[in-house]
Amino acid sequence: MLRSPRNLCRLVRIAMTLARHDALFWLEVVPGGPALRRIARWATLGMRAVPPDTPAGERLARALQVLGPSFIKLGQALATRADLIGERVAADLAQLQDRLPPFPGPIARLTIEHELGRPLGELFHSFETDATAAASIAQVHFAVTADGREVAVKVLRPGIEAAFARDLDLFAWLAEWIERMVPFLRRLRPIAVVRTLADSVTLEMDLRFEAAAASELAQNFRGDPDYHVPTVDWQRTARRVLTVARIRGIRVDDRAALVAAGHDPRRILTVAANVFFAQVFRDGFFHADMHPGNLFVAADGALVAVDFGIMGRLDRLTRYYLADMLTGFLNGDYRRVAEVHFEAGYVPATQSVDAFAMACRSIGEPIQGRPLHEISLARLLAQLFEVAETFDMETQPQLLLLQKTMLVAEGVGRQLDPGVNMWELARPLIEAWVVENRGPEARARQSVSDLMSIAQRLPDLVADAETIAASLASGGLRLHPESLRALAGGQRHRAGAWPIWVALTALVVAVILAAR
Repeated sequence: MLRSPRNLCRLVRIAMTLARHDALFWLEVVPGGPALRRIARWATLGMRAVPPDTPAGERLARALQVLGPSFIKLGQALATRADLIGERVAADLAQLQDRLPPFPGPIARLTIEHELGRPLGELFHSFETDATAAASIAQVHFAVTADGREVAVKVLRPGIEAAFARDLDLFAWLAEWIERMVPFLRRLRPIAVVRTLADSVTLEMDLRFEAAAASELAQNFRGDPDYHVPTVDWQRTARRVLTVARIRGIRVDDRAALVAAGHDPRRILTVAANVFFAQVFRDGFFHADMHPGNLFVAADGALVAVDFGIMGRLDRLTRYYLADMLTGFLNGDYRRVAEVHFEAGYVPATQSVDAFAMACRSIGEPIQGRPLHEISLARLLAQLFEVAETFDMETQPQLLLLQKTMLVAEGVGRQLDPGVNMWELARPLIEAWVVENRGPEARARQSVSDLMSIAQRLPDLVADAETIAASLASGGLRLHPESLRALAGGQRHRAGAWPIWVALTALVVAVILAAR
């Protein structure tokens, strides 16, 4: 009952912070927004927190940082939506640093003892009270275990769960109002986007999940000399504490230090491209927070990743969609690019394939014949999402996360070697994967596999048909109202439509059996 008044009061405080940073420029496209912006600017005259010539995206980034952890995460999510906020603002938000002042070391010590149920002296031979890094959700302390191993200990901020819960409730409330009051924005699925953000934050605030993500990533690259993941110390890990082996290396974007240490930037870039390709296409499980502060180069030249709080997953069909779509763009086969979107169910079947193919051509033609180092696949994806708005393409959160990660990876690549496209370095692996997984032989194998799956389910279908036939013979078949609504509603995705075809097939078979 108090939800709306509480959130309205918070909105006023948030609006004041945005106004002081002159970060309400987005109101210009909202009905009545320009007048509201003028009032807000007048109300905060003399209270400006940024110089007047500061770029719009940077003003917004600074305001979000002042507003706190949840808004930093929101800004990082908005950085993937160039279709909504423009490329310049999106680029500025992509630089939003997830950094906050550290909380006191004694609080971190108390948290560790409470979570692990043992005195700090029993857990560690030494523990650095001053944090080495502090972000919105947690901070990191270096320590040495009782058996002499150097480790990094990540500790959640006090009260962070309650702070995020309050802000996420506000975001959800706003999303509900947007879907109710602004119908043309429903395509952007604001409620689903907020729910995805909430799920991500929930995982980030249980460090056992981050430990599990690190463990899975390490298993995927077991035996790979070019990519290392710090070992998790499970005995010193709990919900609010994560302990991993301490790593030493040079930040991947510090080109001068890398060259001085004898590393070849081109080789590092090749390794980074291959690793990213393997994570996305081979494993469908990728590090989705690949900013330079989370990737280091060890003395032996291997890449070492840290901070596994944000990870992305892509199922097999989504990976196939990406491979076919990117291949179509690079080969100039825009009809195939369009067909892939319809096959995946991303664009409604009511839209025109030919018209969407023409839209894809408008994106792809400018890159044809250009040197690969001038082509940004991340920007290509962003432009595709922007054009797809015309065709009612629904927001795909997993693809937005991938696009953001690719954007950051390309930025690191340009710092290492501005004359090279990192995706070109991974081209042999990409081509081999496409041939193996999307070539004629692979498609034939998949067709056989699908037929075998259907054959395995046939006895169950026949049994279901016999049951339905018996129900029909004894007075009819009754369906729950929810089932009727689900059948009537239909599904956009082909995979989601499978249960409907099973039900229809079973009904047809039942009628035939009953007739006998």
